[in-house]
Amino acid sequence: MTAEVKRPLIGITGRQDSSARLLNATMHSVGATYTRAVHEAGGTPLIIPPLHRDHDWPNLLRRLDGLLLSGGEDIAPKRYGQEHKPWTGRVDEARDYAELGLVRAWVTLGKPLLAICRGHQVLSVALGGTLLQDISTAVPDALEHAYTPTRPMEQEVHAVDLSPDSRLAQILGGTHLNVNSAHHQAVVEPGDGVAIVGRAPDDIIEATEIADHPFCISVQWHPEAMLTTSETMRPLFAAFVHAAR
Repeated sequence: MTAEVKRPLIGITGRQDSSARLLNATMHSVGATYTRAVHEAGGTPLIIPPLHRDHDWPNLLRRLDGLLLSGGEDIAPKRYGQEHKPWTGRVDEARDYAELGLVRAWVTLGKPLLAICRGHQVLSVALGGTLLQDISTAVPDALEHAYTPTRPMEQEVHAVDLSPDSRLAQILGGTHLNVNSAHHQAVVEPGDGVAIVGRAPDDIIEATEIADHPFCISVQWHPEAMLTTSETMRPLFAAFVHAAR
């Protein structure tokens, strides 16, 4: 009889969503691309609502096998020591509090963490890093990074070059790849212990890792959305779930 393969429990950070049919009803949700990516890689996805506080961390830390930080709105600039500029978009301070606290507690455990888009920025901010509030107004001749409603999320937008000795390059099988893009902010100073391992041609930081952590990788693009048209990013989720298992 074949032994059953363990499906690790993967927490995915959720967001407030006002798209419910009931007027003024708010939901806590994540995009289906995240849950599908985790499930297809062999994990059991669990949505973490953005309302947790310090007393919730022990329960989550004990029960979850892996943590995925999902995308979403901008982080409040005060979280990284800056004033709120006009080009910073909508923020959710309750979500900021919940995710930043969770990340600080989580990274000390050595359990696998995969951070995507906003999550990529949350990882650095949680550990003392800073962000660029808007790429287009601060970086001359920057590439197009922002979300465009008429462009499919899975569409490749620009290249990323990875450090040859990075865990991410080893997982993806190369140092040069093309990615999608849906962000207007970027990491400027990575958090303590967070190493830059990927950049776009305009020098925007696109990937980071914590080198002495068993598995802690962050990417600025959306690998989960690329799975619908390409196999390129599938090894990333496979490696993440395998580490959690």
